[in-house]
Amino acid sequence: MIEVVKGTMEERIIKILQKDYPITLKELSRKIGVSEKKTKMELLKLQSRGVIVMERLPDKIFIRLLRFDFVFVGRRRQYKFIKRKKMKAGEGAEEEEERKDDIMYA
Repeated sequence: MIEVVKGTMEERIIKILQKDYPITLKELSRKIGVSEKKTKMELLKLQSRGVIVMERLPDKIFIRLLRFDFVFVGRRRQYKFIKRKKMKAGEGAEEEEERKDDIMYA
């Protein structure tokens, strides 16, 4: 069993490869949203571990999974930070009163 930490690029690559086959390096990097260079570096790490094989053709590079025994461990983290508005103690009550005046609540 290969342990893969949740929330990493490895996990994203493996899950895409499990769903879509055959897939090229260009398509994979577009789906992940990362440059081809960074995607290729991650794929080389996975290839050295014996998880995938990169099959080179004259114009494209196809990626194929070799193993399918993955265990995803750890807590999933958020990819992007979500900024939330902080409210002061009295602001919540004012908004609630404004909602009562709305047509839906009348």
